[in-house]
Amino acid sequence: MTRRSRRLLTTATAGVTAALLLAGCGGGGGDKSDSNGKIAGADTGASASASPSASASAVESGRPKITLPSDVTLTFEGGQTGDAVKDAVLTDNAEMMRAVDAAIAGTDSKGEGIGYYTTGKALEASLSWVAQWKKANVTITGAIRYYDRDVTLKGKTAAILTFCGDESKGFSKNKKTNKINKTPVTKNSYVTYNTRLDKNSNGVWQTSQIISTRGAARCQP
Repeated sequence: MTRRSRRLLTTATAGVTAALLLAGCGGGGGDKSDSNGKIAGADTGASASASPSASASAVESGRPKITLPSDVTLTFEGGQTGDAVKDAVLTDNAEMMRAVDAAIAGTDSKGEGIGYYTTGKALEASLSWVAQWKKANVTITGAIRYYDRDVTLKGKTAAILTFCGDESKGFSKNKKTNKINKTPVTKNSYVTYNTRLDKNSNGVWQTSQIISTRGAARCQP
């Protein structure tokens, strides 16, 4: 594992048809999409079913508490759009990204956050991705910044969210030796994401599909 390729991948998830570059530090691939890079079904407005772990209402206190190690910092810019629905999409997406890193880092070893904030192919792929980190005996460290986050609502229960990730200060770390694998900053330190979220019956905006492009021009500083 070289750089936090979280993000989503070469095929970051073994045995899963659609892979995502979710949490970083060396991955590749992406969820299946149509030939022009759009997420399949993005304009249908179809609602995904709730994950088995998503048992709490969005307005209740039952959401899983997601914490990260002190050496991991995730920053999400532009969370207040003035539109309550779009803000909810941004919030739940941020929690999804945090949930994957928490599972990798061991602060959510049961993956409760992943089960709550993802569904369908995204759920399968993210769990498989976390398992790869555990098998390699590495974790994450450093800081990741997410920016240029833009939401497009597709009806009442579906949304498309695109955003960028700056991984120039995020790295992998060997769990046994605590050695940090620092790598030079290149254009591939910046990733663009195209995600679909579906609102489940409990009011949670779950990520159901995600694709990414490393080194994308739109995300370069």
